[in-house]
Amino acid sequence: MSDVPLSWGSVREMSPFEVMMWRAEAEDPRYRSPVLAVELLDTKPDRDRLVAAVDWATRMVPRFRERVREPLAGLGTPYWIHDVEFDLHYHLRRVRIPGAGPGFWSELGPIAEQFAMTPFDRERPPWEAMLVEGLPGGRAAFLLKLHHVLTDGMGAVQLLAQLHSRKREHDETKPQPPAPATEAPDPLAEMDRLVRREAGIVPSAARAARDVFGALTHPLTAARETARYLDSAVRVLSPPSGGGSELLRPRGLSWRFVAVDVVFADLRAAGKSVGGSFNDAYVAALLGGFRHYHERMGRPVGADTTLRTSVPVSVRRDGDSAGGNRWAPARLAAPMGVTDPAERIRAVGEQMRAARGEPALESTDVVAPLLARLPGPLLTLVAGGSTAGNDLQASNVPGLRSEAFLCGARIERVYPFAPLPGCAAMISVVTHGDVCCVGANLDAAAITDRDLFAECLAAGFDEVLALHPGAAAPMIVR
Repeated sequence: MSDVPLSWGSVREMSPFEVMMWRAEAEDPRYRSPVLAVELLDTKPDRDRLVAAVDWATRMVPRFRERVREPLAGLGTPYWIHDVEFDLHYHLRRVRIPGAGPGFWSELGPIAEQFAMTPFDRERPPWEAMLVEGLPGGRAAFLLKLHHVLTDGMGAVQLLAQLHSRKREHDETKPQPPAPATEAPDPLAEMDRLVRREAGIVPSAARAARDVFGALTHPLTAARETARYLDSAVRVLSPPSGGGSELLRPRGLSWRFVAVDVVFADLRAAGKSVGGSFNDAYVAALLGGFRHYHERMGRPVGADTTLRTSVPVSVRRDGDSAGGNRWAPARLAAPMGVTDPAERIRAVGEQMRAARGEPALESTDVVAPLLARLPGPLLTLVAGGSTAGNDLQASNVPGLRSEAFLCGARIERVYPFAPLPGCAAMISVVTHGDVCCVGANLDAAAITDRDLFAECLAAGFDEVLALHPGAAAPMIVR
């Protein structure tokens, strides 16, 4: 077996979108971008074996031994360099909870929230991990926190699929690449790369000019196509129509987590029963939860009430490098006030199909290079304004469908908690085995009653699951 590291996250410079995320949070902590996975394990891993396994992972994926370096004078694109002071002891922690009762979320949840809200040390590789011992029945939890500039949800699944074991026993045949070289950065080489990269803009501009001159030979066709694209770009980049929720308007710095289990086959069958997809049923269930929450908080919801919602859509293509970020936002004026779950699923499906069909769905790739060059405060104002108008961001990431193990412990659940880029709630789902693990990251200033919201979210899934007779009830993780 080859001892060559995985080709994951090997692109040296950040993409313009990653530059925006990296620099925006430096100006405003509301836009910090950690992605947290909470893995529940059926037993406590051996400490020494876990340390060895995490060290092995950083050799298999050298990006985890690299940190971000800003270019000289802050001009140009941040890039990744080897961390000559890489210290595994800093990145891997261990804590223990008392574990007195049958439940555990009341103790694990706050640990996960505080872990996620703690800013990264920007002079080190932007990831941290924590083993939490003391869960009932000898179980444990493994928390893995990555900065969003490392990857999106699909990239994280690609990573875990390659690093997690398929068996409980230690595999002595796995590759053992050496630790990457730790040479200090060369200022002259940095300057040379910076100049070459920025000079690359010129050929791009030349290609654009060539396209313009080519269009002049077919002016009417070019004008129609341009107008169509611009109309589409406005729809993709603008907030959804309708005002935001008054109840959810406050925003703050504190996050609260809710986790819910839903049987994957039941939710998919519920959506299919009315002509919808799994994702349509998932988003419709979230909207039902928000309607219940508004009503329980004394805010009646009219039949035509919508919720400003953004749904990331993966735009990865075959041949794209693993890791990094390849997604675009689908913006919905989501039908929160529709009480019939079947009608709500169909309405969500119609909007999602329209969003995916937008010619300018990847138009963020067009504007991101320009935004990434704005001064930090102005970048935060422009980029943050495009996401803060959302009340809900809903993400759906396929997970690992087969059994996976971490140092001899079987991974029972994986709850995803994505960052809040100014929105009231970011709710993600990862399908692990037969279970949809739903992780809701709530802005504590916008959603002030976490327990009530958890009940309402479960009620929203109940509504949709009722379309599939015999479906198991959703379970709030407690």
